[in-house]
Amino acid sequence: MPLILDGNRVRDQILSELKPRVEALAAGGRPPGLAVILAGHNPASEIYVRGKIKACHHLGIYSESLTLPETITTDELLAAVDQLNGRGDIDGILVQLPLPPQVDARRILLAVAPEKDVDGFHPCNVGRLATGLPGPRACTPAGILQLLMRYGIAIAGKRAVVVGRSDIVGKPVALLLLHENATVTVCHSKTPDLAAVCREADILVAAIGRAAMITGDFIRSGATVIDVGMNRLDRREDVARIFRNSPEKLAALEMRGSVLVGDVDPIAMAEKASAYTPVPGGVGPLTIAMLMANTVESAERRAGIC
Repeated sequence: MPLILDGNRVRDQILSELKPRVEALAAGGRPPGLAVILAGHNPASEIYVRGKIKACHHLGIYSESLTLPETITTDELLAAVDQLNGRGDIDGILVQLPLPPQVDARRILLAVAPEKDVDGFHPCNVGRLATGLPGPRACTPAGILQLLMRYGIAIAGKRAVVVGRSDIVGKPVALLLLHENATVTVCHSKTPDLAAVCREADILVAAIGRAAMITGDFIRSGATVIDVGMNRLDRREDVARIFRNSPEKLAALEMRGSVLVGDVDPIAMAEKASAYTPVPGGVGPLTIAMLMANTVESAERRAGIC
C-alpha cells in the first residue's frame, strides 16, 4: 500500500510547534502581527482570507483584514501597503491575489517591504532563496519540503521533476529541492516528450494547473508524487472518466455540484506511487501553516531573536 502524505497531520505539527514561539513573543512585548489585504469580492479569495485569519486566532497572532473596494486604484492600494510597511505592530503583509484588473499587481507586490513579505514573492526574497540565504520562502513550496522531510522521504541524491514553472510554486520548489541536493528538472508546456521526462523522477511535483493531466504513463513505479493541483470538476462526464465511474464521486458531484481533483490522475497515482499527496488534504493545508511560520519568523527577526 502506498504511503499517503497527510497534509493535515503535518500542518497540525507545525502549528503546535509555532504556538510556544508566539507565546514567547507575546510575553516579551507583543504577539506577531499579520495584515491581509483583500481588494474586491472574489468568493474564493474571501474563503482563503478567512482561513488565514482563523489560523492567526488559533495561534494568538494579531491579525487585521483590510477589505478594499473593487474600484480601488493602484495608487490607493500602494498607499495602504506603505502605511502597513511603517507600522511597528505588523510583521507580515499579505496581498491576496488576484487583484482587480485595473490594479498593477506587480507594483503592489514590489511595494511590500521585503522583511514583511511573508508570501516570499518579493524579488529580494526570491534572490535570498536562490543564493541559499535565510528569508521567507514561498508558502506552498516550503510546505512541500516540510511534508517530504517530516515523512522521511529522502531528497538528497534523488531525481526530482517539477512540472510547472510558475513563480509561486514551480520555480521556488525547484530551488528548495536543489538546496536539499536533489537533481532537479523543471518541465513546462514546451518540454518534448514530457511523460518520458516525468518517468525519470524519484520525486514528481505536479503544479501545472490542468485536471488529471499527469496520467499513469508519467509516473515511474515507486515514485513519490506531490500533487499541487486543485481543480474543480462540474461535468459528470469528466468526473466519471477521471474517477473511473466511482459511485462515491458521482454522488458527491450530485450533492455538491463539483468535485476536486489535482493535476495527477488520482487512480493511477494511488496504483503506481510509493507515496503521494491526496487532493484535497495533501499540499493545501501546508500553505497556511507556512504563512504562519513566516509571520512568526519575521516577528522573531524584528525582535532580534534570530
